[in-house]
Amino acid sequence: MTLQTADIGHIIQLAIAPVFLLSGVCTNLIVLTNRLARIIDRSRVLEDRLDVAYSDPYLNELDVLYRRSHLINMSIFLSTACGLFVCVIVAMLFLGDITNLGLDKYIAGMFVVAVIALVGSFVSLLREIFIASAWMRSQRHVRRKR
Repeated sequence: MTLQTADIGHIIQLAIAPVFLLSGVCTNLIVLTNRLARIIDRSRVLEDRLDVAYSDPYLNELDVLYRRSHLINMSIFLSTACGLFVCVIVAMLFLGDITNLGLDKYIAGMFVVAVIALVGSFVSLLREIFIASAWMRSQRHVRRKR
């Protein structure tokens, strides 16, 4: 089978939409890794302080940070899985068009799985943000009247 330039252009056009999704997933991964880095940095500070002296407030904050890091790790896993599925979709688009295989249902199914993984990633991120916000509100100092 010979490929014409127009055929290759058509294949690339088909692959553009998933590539935009992949770009968004990569941006999401940057945000998630930055949040994880901040959680890790704060955990290290608290662990160092606990090496000096025992403190219930530090242990409580560490518990919250561990829950947050678990959710962020889940979100990173799901975003990465979504990115992998999108890459497989692009490969299947090229393979299906080049070989004339009927991969339409597989491509649609893989796209649904990719979107479900992305939704799961956002849900985990949202849960982590709610935990961080609730912790911040619980630690709020009350202003004294003058």
